[in-house]
Amino acid sequence: MKNKPLKTENLAARPPIVVVMGHIDHGKSTLLDYVRKTGVVAKEAGGITQHIGAYETETEHEGKKRKITFLDTPGHEAFSKMRSRGATTADIAILVVAADDGVQPQTIEAHNAIKEASLPYIVAINKIDKPGADPEKIKAQLGENGIYVEGYGGNVPYAKISAKTGEGMPELLDVALILADMENLKADTKQNASGIVIESNMDSQRGISSTLLIKNGTLKKGMFVLAGKALAPVRILENFLGQLIEEASFSSPVRITGFSELPSVGEEFKTYAGKNEAEEALAQAKKTAPTPRPDRSVGEGRSSDQGIGKNKVAIKMIIKTDTAGSLEALEKELMKLKDEEIIIELLRGGVGNINEDDARFSSASNKTVILGFNIGTDMAAKEIIDRNSVPTFTSDIIYKISDWLKDEITKKKAGIPREEIIGTAKILKTFSRQKNKQVIGGRVVSGKIVEGKSFKIKRRDVEIGEGKIFNLQQGKKEAKEISLDDEFGAMTENKIEIARDDEIIIIGK
Repeated sequence: MKNKPLKTENLAARPPIVVVMGHIDHGKSTLLDYVRKTGVVAKEAGGITQHIGAYETETEHEGKKRKITFLDTPGHEAFSKMRSRGATTADIAILVVAADDGVQPQTIEAHNAIKEASLPYIVAINKIDKPGADPEKIKAQLGENGIYVEGYGGNVPYAKISAKTGEGMPELLDVALILADMENLKADTKQNASGIVIESNMDSQRGISSTLLIKNGTLKKGMFVLAGKALAPVRILENFLGQLIEEASFSSPVRITGFSELPSVGEEFKTYAGKNEAEEALAQAKKTAPTPRPDRSVGEGRSSDQGIGKNKVAIKMIIKTDTAGSLEALEKELMKLKDEEIIIELLRGGVGNINEDDARFSSASNKTVILGFNIGTDMAAKEIIDRNSVPTFTSDIIYKISDWLKDEITKKKAGIPREEIIGTAKILKTFSRQKNKQVIGGRVVSGKIVEGKSFKIKRRDVEIGEGKIFNLQQGKKEAKEISLDDEFGAMTENKIEIARDDEIIIIGK
């Protein structure tokens, strides 16, 4: 059963949903903390926001109390998908830029997400209380990056603020509400609630829970919520403070517990008054759902060591996190550690504690590591991990997990057989070539070259082939080796023809 179209007589002004975006440590959470007066920053692990948070607040505007819902999104590059999701959920964006640090990579990325979602936005130039703060310089820097604020060639409103002291904060909230009024946000109180899943997690005591953001209608206890193929009766309904409530309406973040499976973050949800119609909608959703592609971030992969050469190392991971958003972010952060020598593969990812099945799965391969973010390890799993010496690391700070894996990679790389580079020569001339034999002339530019040694051919910094030195001459006399800066002639054997300005890299094998 679909929600009915909006009826004009039921329409009411909907409080704006404002997403706060920007680079790490530019003061997004401090801004929200000032608005909400709750001290969230001090409670954040590592001093950063590692999940999307949704919070309601009231502010005075033109003599009236007005409600605003804020989405707080993490600033680190690892959370780009979460930021994009926040932008597509919101009505208004605040792009926070620190007055003492300026435009940074995630500032640009956040701005791109705002543009892609066609969101009206305000630039908040934060930390104006700090020494070295230069708002005028920041405005110019914003313009250099295609963000044109009022008075600097554009019409994007801005506010100079100190989230720490509160300076400029009333003006910022006023501008946000003015933008919201221009958007003419409306919703229908009489409809069953619908909206977006903004986070999901597995609670070992309570089961599967999700944070939902209501975009339209009203949600009451006793209803049923369907998000994709995840169904939950609304028996426990909590507001953003974790307080039990009887009902909630549009623009409110709420928490529902008891889903049949983990709802996908970013999934739209609908609500139904009765169980029968909810189950009918679920059956229809299962019929029309596309065949899912394997999702390495939530599923299970099968790996093979075939194709991994002796100069490469494979690291296979099991990742468990507290929420679906964290899983996505951690996988992205760890996959950045791959390079030409390291292959990183996610075998299994999931939400919840490291359990016995994870431990047994990992013990089948000595190349598997288990990584956990903000979760615990079940006792049965710990026994298997200890017995099989499975490398395992958990933390409530994502960067510590990344650093741990970097150390593991360093250890693995130490075991890769290395070729000793003896010297490098630049080719100045080429002479006769018959079949695979070639006569060349060159100069030693590093180390030395030695008769009988193998070499690699590089052209414009790209390795194109290899060969071997059979004869060396210096000044028409035979030589066993040629020293740095000396010129030489050589007879080589190589399938790829050597050309002038190529380099040959002499290796010790």
